[in-house]
Amino acid sequence: MSSSAKLRVIQWATGGVGKAAISCVLNHPQLELAGCWVHSAEKNGIDVGRIIGSEDLGVTATSSIDDILALDADCVMYSPLVPNDDEVIAILRSGKNVVTPVGWVYPDPGNKRHQAVADAAVESGVTLHGSGIHPGGITERFPLMVSSLSAAVTHVRAEEFSDIRTYNAPDVVRHIMGFGGTPEEAVNGPMASLLEAGFKQSVRMIADHMGFRIEPNIRTVQEIAVATDTVDYDPFPITSGQVAARRFRWQALVDGQPVIEAAVNWLMGEENLDPAWNFGGIGERFEVAITGDPPVKLTFKGLQPETIAEGLIKNPGVVVTANHCINAIPDVCAADPGIKTYLDLPLFAGRPAPNLARPS
Repeated sequence: MSSSAKLRVIQWATGGVGKAAISCVLNHPQLELAGCWVHSAEKNGIDVGRIIGSEDLGVTATSSIDDILALDADCVMYSPLVPNDDEVIAILRSGKNVVTPVGWVYPDPGNKRHQAVADAAVESGVTLHGSGIHPGGITERFPLMVSSLSAAVTHVRAEEFSDIRTYNAPDVVRHIMGFGGTPEEAVNGPMASLLEAGFKQSVRMIADHMGFRIEPNIRTVQEIAVATDTVDYDPFPITSGQVAARRFRWQALVDGQPVIEAAVNWLMGEENLDPAWNFGGIGERFEVAITGDPPVKLTFKGLQPETIAEGLIKNPGVVVTANHCINAIPDVCAADPGIKTYLDLPLFAGRPAPNLARPS
């Protein structure tokens, strides 16, 4: 571990989440940027400030995993598009803590892959924490918090309603999320399996902590809406019959009935869809709803951009995903070794703007 007064942080990957994470590190009084791993040759060897559009930071990006593992650092913010267990194990074995929005929010101790990561953390004396927003705070932390206001709870729901046109990664939208293809391609594509690993863990965390006697299998439900005419989306054409909206639900069951649900609604706008899905007249949002005595519903606004154009420049949902990870780093570094969830860590918080902060 570093002996520096500030915790030294490495950013792994510089997509939207990675860039936002770097900005959060730079504005956090307890953290400093120590290094950055990049996938593309174009970013290799350049100052990280150029990657995020700021002045030079004096930190050079590298595509060498060996160089990153050799750096003196306390924590790695690991945010590739798809997680790799071997990479995470190597990071942990190098003596670095890990925060990540791409998995391990509530690992299954019976899963051999999860156990291998946990063993690497314990044996190396470091900690891994899976965070983010959905899965993450919206799906686990906030439902548990809100449920404390109710009694005799019969149903817990955490749900996203987003216009996916604001997500500035058209290759991901087309080839991984499955928009603009046939319904058959989308159903057989990678998106469901990529999502379900995290969301099923989220649902199980709620069930375990609240004490629901759920059935062993978490049910996955996915639906597709197709375009009835050309959809307004610049990066690639979406025409009649092609996928223009997707819905996913993960349900924990008791006696065959859903008692806990995590859900995603991704629409390419609200026009020209069959079925004619929409956002229900209240726009994009996240919702946490508890059915109990009394019922409680919490609606999060501001986590999606006001316009498509704004989202392509800076998407709040991407930023909060990064922030929720970065703000956890001091507590993650102070935690006992192993995989730690929201249930294991204290209540961490954001930090004030520099001009409003107490002197250090």
